[in-house]
Amino acid sequence: MADFTQKEKLRFWVLVIIVAISGFSQGMLLPLIAVIFEQDGVSSSLNGLSATGLYIGILIISPFMEPQIRKFGYRPVILTGGGLVIASLFLFPLWKSVLFWFFLRMIIGIGDNMLHFSTQTWITSFSPQHRLGRNIAIYGLSFGVGFGAGPLFVPLVNVFEGLPFIISGLLCLAAWSLVFWLENDFPESASSEVTVLGIFRRSKEAVAAAWIAFLPPLGYGFLEASLNASYPVYALRQSLDVSFVSILLFAFSAGAIVTQIPLGSLSDRIGRRPVLLLALGGGAFFFMAAGFAEQSEWLLFILFIAAGMFVGSTFSLGISYMSDLTPKELLPTGNLLCGVAFSLGSLSGPFLGGLFIQYAEGVSFLLMIGLMLAAMFFLVLFGRANKPQAETKSAQ
Repeated sequence: MADFTQKEKLRFWVLVIIVAISGFSQGMLLPLIAVIFEQDGVSSSLNGLSATGLYIGILIISPFMEPQIRKFGYRPVILTGGGLVIASLFLFPLWKSVLFWFFLRMIIGIGDNMLHFSTQTWITSFSPQHRLGRNIAIYGLSFGVGFGAGPLFVPLVNVFEGLPFIISGLLCLAAWSLVFWLENDFPESASSEVTVLGIFRRSKEAVAAAWIAFLPPLGYGFLEASLNASYPVYALRQSLDVSFVSILLFAFSAGAIVTQIPLGSLSDRIGRRPVLLLALGGGAFFFMAAGFAEQSEWLLFILFIAAGMFVGSTFSLGISYMSDLTPKELLPTGNLLCGVAFSLGSLSGPFLGGLFIQYAEGVSFLLMIGLMLAAMFFLVLFGRANKPQAETKSAQ
């Protein structure tokens, strides 16, 4: 943090805390609602389809994000997004309905995208190049810590079904209040063109420069959403206890926490692409191994930790790689496209996961995740960015 002024240090750590609490709410909601609906007899495919509400909300708001940040700055967008999330969390206990909860998850998706896009772009805009990987890794670590702690609160549903929602809402409210300490700031302007046509033009330029960097967020979105929304359903049908499923999801996040900063720092030294290949390859191997070890709870626990240690950093590594490959004035667009890629993966994850559980009986759900990561590994291995010099730039 030696490269930051005092004001930038305050800004950075407030943003980190906000992302951690947001991660907690997301990490809790996916398995919590999946477990509640499974216990109520909702079909696995409808259960998975309901989970897509979060990511539909993310996609709905995505085209409008960049113009709002360029016009109003980061702080108002973060405050608006956080307010939507908090209000929705407190509304969950009022009425249990698949349709109503789908709508609330969609609103949370809108709020979360406003919050994450703003904080992510803000951090990449003021981080020095030689510390970018480490700073984004801390950002990813904070989200991972919160996301990993979220499932541990799922068993509170046995005390009172609305209790986990209330706790999450109060924590988000506390983090949201910290934003008022920050001064507003604006991204570097590529031009005064904030029209839809301008967004498409900048998106085309960002994709041409950094398309390969959008693959890791896409794959991680599929992994995260299917693992947290569909795997609990699969695990319950394999007679695993709800508490142990929560521990497994925490184990995955704990593994990611351990290696988030080391992998980010390593990518600053040797480049993003080699570290991405290591992460995707290791994750594919350990998830496939877990698919053959489901009869042993201890071995499954260890393999989930190992898988998290490798693949848990792919989203933050993808953001860093994108930041290397795109010009600074296109960073808001690049961050937006990372979010869109993550959302597309997240949308497909629960629905395809639910279909897999329903129609692929006798085949391990974890093997499906491992094969997806293996496919992503080969796409990154054989794909090439249009600006290969950026790969060496990140290593300088």
